[in-house]
Amino acid sequence: MSIAVSASIATDHLMRFPGRFADALLADQLDHVSLSFLVDDLQLRRGGVAGNIAYAMGLLNQRPLLVGAVGADFAEYRAWLEGNGVDCSTVLVSEKAHTARFVCTTDEDMAQIASFYPGAMSEARDISITELSESHALDLVLVGANDPEAMLKHTAEAREAEILFAADPSQQLARLDGDQAVQLIEGAAYLFTNKYEWALLLQKTGLSEDEVAAKVGIRVTTLGAEGVKIVDRDGTEVHVGVVPDRGRVDPTGVGDAFRAGFLTAHTAGLSLERAAQLGSLIAVLVLETMGTQEWTLNKEDALQRLTEAYGAEAADEIKPLL
Repeated sequence: MSIAVSASIATDHLMRFPGRFADALLADQLDHVSLSFLVDDLQLRRGGVAGNIAYAMGLLNQRPLLVGAVGADFAEYRAWLEGNGVDCSTVLVSEKAHTARFVCTTDEDMAQIASFYPGAMSEARDISITELSESHALDLVLVGANDPEAMLKHTAEAREAEILFAADPSQQLARLDGDQAVQLIEGAAYLFTNKYEWALLLQKTGLSEDEVAAKVGIRVTTLGAEGVKIVDRDGTEVHVGVVPDRGRVDPTGVGDAFRAGFLTAHTAGLSLERAAQLGSLIAVLVLETMGTQEWTLNKEDALQRLTEAYGAEAADEIKPLL
């Protein structure tokens, strides 16, 4: 299938704090927090939801279409993505703003404090999925965290053009009101959230789980170390555990990696269980790496880890996608 990934494209500034944020937070003083953390390391990496997902799909032998807005400083990043199988031909280059920036500090518990500067991302609203569909055969559009107006526009256009779409509002749920959140999920073939985002979605929209189920197709809720829960259109639940890690380094981009693996496998015809297993493999490769696009895919090692985590039959069925 031809998959377009509409979401943020950013440069990541990743730092590590050799302690626990929780030790510096006082419950009775949260209304006037004033904290500064001395960090051990600073890494500048390529990132953004769309960049991360597209990169992972590229390594899985797909050719995703990257949909987003960047600054003139994107040239090196573009070359990197194109060299790894991503179609960047429709990326909008701003004449006035830099590529977005993500600044994140991670502590020893893998807890994170982050800020996001949108920059050129705000111009993603000027991109039209309708126009892209006239020049590209789009089978699925993933609408991820991006400029809120762009998210609403791209969702509406995909729905009107009857193009399958995946709703992945993630970090932007905090910015959206209930009506906007409903607009983003209405008619989605896939709905992706983590456990916290799922609770926040229900709270913001006022919808029950059954009411959300009536609006979307497949619901995918990642549960961190507990794996992932998937609810099919008919209400059938599938739970898949994680691939054991070999040492956690940084959780940034783990959810993006899961989505890339899951959609690659499921749109290729694999079951929900197998799709989640591939997603979990790609996710752990990111978890074990500093930077969301610094990992590589070694087929033999991947098959060994899939076999150890899920069995030989699972590895054999996923093998053609590696």
